[in-house]
Amino acid sequence: MTETPQRTRPLRVLAAMSGGVDSAVAAARAAEAGHDVTGVHLALSANPQSFRTGARGCCTIEDSRDARRAADVIGVPFYVWDLADRFREDVVEDFVAEYEAGRTPNPCLRCNEKIKFAALLDKALALGFDAVCTGHYAQVILREDGVRELHRASDMAKDQSYVLGVLDDRQLAHAMFPLGDTVTTKDEIRAEAERRGLAVAKKPDSHDICFIADGDTQGFLADRLGKAEGDIVDEAGNRLGTHEGAYGYTIGQRKGLRIGTPAPDGKPRYVLDISPVNNTVTVGPAEALDVDALRAIKPRWCGAAPTGPGTYTAQLRAHGGETEVRAELVDGTLEVTFTEPVRGVAPGQAIVLYDGTRVVGSATIASTTRATAGAA
Repeated sequence: MTETPQRTRPLRVLAAMSGGVDSAVAAARAAEAGHDVTGVHLALSANPQSFRTGARGCCTIEDSRDARRAADVIGVPFYVWDLADRFREDVVEDFVAEYEAGRTPNPCLRCNEKIKFAALLDKALALGFDAVCTGHYAQVILREDGVRELHRASDMAKDQSYVLGVLDDRQLAHAMFPLGDTVTTKDEIRAEAERRGLAVAKKPDSHDICFIADGDTQGFLADRLGKAEGDIVDEAGNRLGTHEGAYGYTIGQRKGLRIGTPAPDGKPRYVLDISPVNNTVTVGPAEALDVDALRAIKPRWCGAAPTGPGTYTAQLRAHGGETEVRAELVDGTLEVTFTEPVRGVAPGQAIVLYDGTRVVGSATIASTTRATAGAA
């Protein structure tokens, strides 16, 4: 394997410490490798709670204290940086606006793009740091010609390169992921944390959307957008029921549709389309979710933009599998055709292209073409 940038020379490293086990072990490994490490916890909530709810949420006062204790054990300086206003504007407000427009965003990608590797990185570089270190499972590989590439983690089961597909050349040049090149289970990471004396060794991982601590996305959106009753219809436009806000639904959703009339064939129905213009949710059979092509906008490349059509593998969800695609950049828009139809692709999601384990880039899905007919 080619040399990774964090092994070329000792660096001044700013370690983003969330208060969880992964970021703590990553900071410890960076310090053990001989780098000059400073820990920083990002205060992303204007009104942090004292304690998280189980494995939900993050950025609580408890998380900040856990991060500080970990930094003390590692023996590195520690600071808390308030980025709550930037996080609200670039991540939370964007999240609400995307749902209001009938799209399904991924706030983790937006946070990596706008907060951890933009606001945080810019501040780190201004203060003289060489790199930002996080607990993500991915690899930055330095080729012999000096080009840096983003690759999947050695352990595919924990790979997080999908949510890092928004990073560009400049950001990759200053990114460090100490956990990415080791094949180890999460239990082994926790055991390593325990050996290092890190109290977060047994702390549960955070899941779901960090700024919705109770996991109730629909309630969160309703508080901000208000209730707006509309119709649930079938593909022929027949009214089947009502909803309290189209923003509360996602493409491919099956549960919680509140449809009183069963389908003629008795099979489940799924959300096929969300129209914010007339506040209508369209439902239909599972096979109507099959998509064979899509258009994606706002591409970001982890290196030079590809020229001409090419064959890649694509990932459409943070925990989804790979699928083979044919993709081409046409007038700034990514045109993608699937070798085999895929199911439940929603506008607003990210598509990340791979060449083997290398991340080629990421783009935001604008529209899809169904395998049966029509577009979503």
